Amino acid sequence: MAFGLLAAAAALLIALPLSAGTFKPPQGCNLELTAQNRGCSVTQYYRCEIDPKGHQHSAIFTREGMTHLSLIDSETRWIESTDPNTGVRDLLVSDSPDHASFSTLMAEGRDDFDFWTVSNTGERLRHVGHDELTGKTVDIDGVQLEETRFELTTFDDAGEELIRRTGQQFVSRAMRRFYGGVESQSDWTGIRKNTDDSPVLFSFPGEKGFGDTTPQFDCDQLMTQLQLERAQL
Repeated sequence: MAFGLLAAAAALLIALPLSAGTFKPPQGCNLELTAQNRGCSVTQYYRCEIDPKGHQHSAIFTREGMTHLSLIDSETRWIESTDPNTGVRDLLVSDSPDHASFSTLMAEGRDDFDFWTVSNTGERLRHVGHDELTGKTVDIDGVQLEETRFELTTFDDAGEELIRRTGQQFVSRAMRRFYGGVESQSDWTGIRKNTDDSPVLFSFPGEKGFGDTTPQFDCDQLMTQLQLERAQL
């Protein structure tokens, strides 16, 4: 199973454009949605015929090109994620203690999870946390979404804490998908950062911006922030 996923991901990576322009999914795949986000990123969401029912792909672009690929299943489990610049790929460990469940979140308002991923470099990571609905609904560019709160802590194979994330995201019941939001993150080095990846515009087939890989929001602000951080080094 893992070998098949790796081979499929490699084929997809070869077929995908790494630079900005118009996104064209690999052969046998269908682009469903383009989301322009805050934080100077744009995400392409697509499905492929070779995948099991309910699986969804996403490709994230910044001004530097494609920076992240991911594959989730119908329960929004992290089946696979890839950094196209380094080639590092993380796969979900199937016998994890408590997989994420979108169905549980929708039915009960909260989902606790405890699962492992393993990379093609051999690194094993444990991810523990929860998602919960806040009860708030929002309309973003005509799309109805529900707000969530989450906590996520990532540990290494020895149990040492590596990354802690807390914040707010959005979910779509109809599309069975999470979208980014406002979050805080800290890591084992002591570095802390706050980000906002909330969606701003949604483009469906035939609409302006569909397939566009050039981010539109907060890019100048992000560049100024990076320049200030470099000046302080």
